[in-house]
Amino acid sequence: MEYTVTELEKWDEIIEEKVKELGLDYYPQEFEIINYNDMLAYEVYVGMPSMYPHWSFGKAYERLRTLYNYNLTGLPYEMVINSNPCIAYLMKDNTLLLQILTIAHVYGHNDFFKNNRLFKESTSAEYTVEMFKNHADIIRAYINDPSIGYVEVEEMLNAAHALKFQTNRASGVRYLDDEEIRKRKIEDYKNMENNNSIIVPREKPEAPDIEKIPQEPTEDILGFISKYGDLVEWQRNIIEIVRDETKYFIPQIETKIMNEGWASFWHYNILKKLDLPQNLYMEFVKRHNDVVVPLQGSINPYFLGFQIYNDLVEKYGIEKIFEVRFVERDESFIRRYLTKELCIRLNLFQYVNKDKKYIIDEISDENGWRKIRNALSNSCGMGSIPYIRVTNMSKLDKTLTLEHVFDGRELQLKYAIETIKYIVDLWKHKVILNTNIDGKKVRIVCDENKKIIYE
Repeated sequence: MEYTVTELEKWDEIIEEKVKELGLDYYPQEFEIINYNDMLAYEVYVGMPSMYPHWSFGKAYERLRTLYNYNLTGLPYEMVINSNPCIAYLMKDNTLLLQILTIAHVYGHNDFFKNNRLFKESTSAEYTVEMFKNHADIIRAYINDPSIGYVEVEEMLNAAHALKFQTNRASGVRYLDDEEIRKRKIEDYKNMENNNSIIVPREKPEAPDIEKIPQEPTEDILGFISKYGDLVEWQRNIIEIVRDETKYFIPQIETKIMNEGWASFWHYNILKKLDLPQNLYMEFVKRHNDVVVPLQGSINPYFLGFQIYNDLVEKYGIEKIFEVRFVERDESFIRRYLTKELCIRLNLFQYVNKDKKYIIDEISDENGWRKIRNALSNSCGMGSIPYIRVTNMSKLDKTLTLEHVFDGRELQLKYAIETIKYIVDLWKHKVILNTNIDGKKVRIVCDENKKIIYE
């Protein structure tokens, strides 16, 4: 290393003073310096000091290590956990300047975690590490229980992982359960009857079907299975563990562009105020440009977020971006603030695969920029995951009917079929999925033996 821990501590103190001057609001910050092997492991375990065992983590580790050893991928300069205190890991092999830049970048993430409404409403940073540790302890206890064992736990986790994002997408929103919806429908029905008799006699309102399950379509497939499925306690607990951990990650998925853009904006502006020596300043310029460089054929979230924040500051002042940081998610951030002028300046375009060739079908001109913006907005965050919901559970044989809310993007059938099989593993009864293929409505039926039929 070209630096000492004492030097990093001094730089951290200097950076923290600048962070306070600039008005960022953050959790107490802790740093840990780790080597590349540790970073590989933490990246697989999403930064958590403790995670439950599952084969998928080992597979991801071996894949990542192989790619890294053959120089086919790099490793992040840092990892940051949404916790209180906020924990960040710094790569031991980073240069001194890169550590300085990364420390400033971390404070940007820290502020975002503490103040963006999705994180404030959906996660409890004080209990993050404790939650993951408790979950790991519970899973290990089930594995070590002779009446359960590793194989059964693994099968439950396999199925739950396949469905983990088929849960409530809107962070911080309280969803009514079936009983609450029934009460609301009964009350509405009584009010309609009373109004009918008082005002002008009309046709008698239709009584609600209070026996239907679910009362209204629900996107929380895992939660529905947990509540109505033929499961024993330990199986339900595993599903709830996967659901709880998914809730922790959804705000991060929903704000990737905003969060990385925010951290990049602040590391750039903090380091400009540090009066760096010439040799460090030149490296700072290069490293920053490496972070926010546009990518060919895809969107660099650091680049897009950084550019939008800069544009907002130029137009409305620094206070505006604090307001945006609090209230938005990527979908609304792009829809509201990726302007025509910015699309043209960034030379954004849209391409499609046609006849096994990629061709540009939209450019940032007078009409095309809006289609590009909307395509980006619709596909970022949870918008990239198919929206599928439970519409009915048969009272006779517990057949579960699902609906793919079609938005023009078809399901990848190979993955859809395998996912339906995992649903059958959990549900233990026939499952039907209604979707659209080649412009036609299709029913995919999977029976208890996981035999697939198209109707």
